Amino acid sequence: MSPATRQETFPIALGAVLLSFIALMISYSRGYLLLYGDAVAHLGIARRILDSRNPGLVQLGGVWLPLPHLLMLPFVQKIEWWQNGLAGAWPSLVCYIASVAGLYRLARRMMVPRWALAATALYALNPNLLYLSTTAMTEPLFLALLIWITLLTAECVSAIHDARYAQVGRRLLLLALFIPAAVYTRYDGWILGAAVWCVLTFTLARHGDVWRRVAPSFVVFTLLTVAAPLSWLAYNQHFFHDPLDFMRGPYSAAAIEKKTMPPNGHHHRGWHNPLWALVFYTRTAQIDAAFWETGFLLMAAAVAGMVMAIRRRVALASLLLWMPLPFYIYSIAYGSVPIFIPQLWPHSYYNSRYGMELLPALSIFAFLAAAWIESRWSETQPLAKRLMQPIALGLVALNTVGMMRQTPLVLKEALVNSITRVGFERQLALQLRAFPDGATILMYNSDHIGALQDAAMPLKQTINEGDYDSFQAALAAPAEHATYIVAIAGDPVAAAVAAHPEGLTELTILCTSGQPCARVYRSDQTISHPPKL
Repeated sequence: MSPATRQETFPIALGAVLLSFIALMISYSRGYLLLYGDAVAHLGIARRILDSRNPGLVQLGGVWLPLPHLLMLPFVQKIEWWQNGLAGAWPSLVCYIASVAGLYRLARRMMVPRWALAATALYALNPNLLYLSTTAMTEPLFLALLIWITLLTAECVSAIHDARYAQVGRRLLLLALFIPAAVYTRYDGWILGAAVWCVLTFTLARHGDVWRRVAPSFVVFTLLTVAAPLSWLAYNQHFFHDPLDFMRGPYSAAAIEKKTMPPNGHHHRGWHNPLWALVFYTRTAQIDAAFWETGFLLMAAAVAGMVMAIRRRVALASLLLWMPLPFYIYSIAYGSVPIFIPQLWPHSYYNSRYGMELLPALSIFAFLAAAWIESRWSETQPLAKRLMQPIALGLVALNTVGMMRQTPLVLKEALVNSITRVGFERQLALQLRAFPDGATILMYNSDHIGALQDAAMPLKQTINEGDYDSFQAALAAPAEHATYIVAIAGDPVAAAVAAHPEGLTELTILCTSGQPCARVYRSDQTISHPPKL
């Protein structure tokens, strides 16, 4: 198939712009932008890079990768955008638009325009994706990178086969930028980068004349692909004294699972069970992509399309879109990353958004199968051939409406899991607003930074775990270092207050359903003016 031209792609991108702003208006008007606790935390990390007692790269932390926070950094400095979540929406909307345009260009390499349009429509109109594209979550950025890396790899492989040396060099240099971006976005990007390097190295090895002509570009591509993960290991070693802090540190997935494990000590069903991990992940991907039980048909069509692509050798580099499948099977089984959906035991909501990473593969390969069926009917069923694509577009529209009527899974998880947290943080924010301007506050920020966000309180006004030395000194003598102390049951500040209560006067106790109680204290040693109660 001939690649899409810029003129052909422009209307697709323009449609994505329109859809993204419609989604933003709906999410903003209904207060959906900050439902995910992770979105609040991402914004908090971006904010504290500059707004902190100890500003700098150390505030990026050692678990979540840095690129999403760096992209939010210019927007989150506007305190109103930090408060309402728009600081995270702008980068996500741009990534959504880029991913839609990239998916269309990739689909056009594999099928005729009408089926590429249908595949793009299934992706672009997905309500879960549209919702995530208005939040500070990392999925829109990673999906854009996954799609464009796959597209660039497919173009590079094609150029190698045709001995187009200049295009091979340019694609290698672009991939040398895109792969580190993926590595710095999600850990799936580490596997994606390694897979792309293997694909291109194998292809170039079979075309020695091309390899010799593009050797400098290949060296740059290899060096940056390797340097990206190594630099993150070095960052963790430098700031947290452990290159694998993101895997075994206090904020790692393993530590979080251990802390949230039920009292009986039972792991989730997919623990050390790749078959159950496969069931959980594919079922989640189906529900994320299609309404009711039609996800089974979509998955079957996508698998058929994948088999057909392999047998017919249709843009084999596009198989990189399936990379999330083995990654999440491993992560669920051995990486302390559970996924819970209401359709499977324990019938709850957790990490359902991870299934979104298969949406590009499901969209493209399902319609690749449909295009193949149409080609088989070209002579025997001319009427069916003419009606197939309009019917397919109608089914895409019906799928979108059906998902919205029953509340998309990713949005439903956000609504269900935010109820108690949002209520607690709003009540705590009211207490924080009563403090005098500029008062120093000792507070552990990792769990409920949303209260500070709601109160529009500068983070540099707090002594928190982001500045290790000051925080440890304040924990040893809370009354001597802060005017007000916010101790939330189970956090380090609560333990410090229990160990060193001298010089503290309790002002209030805040308890809400489903959340630990917060106790607010005033220091009798540092207070200079009374609180505005």
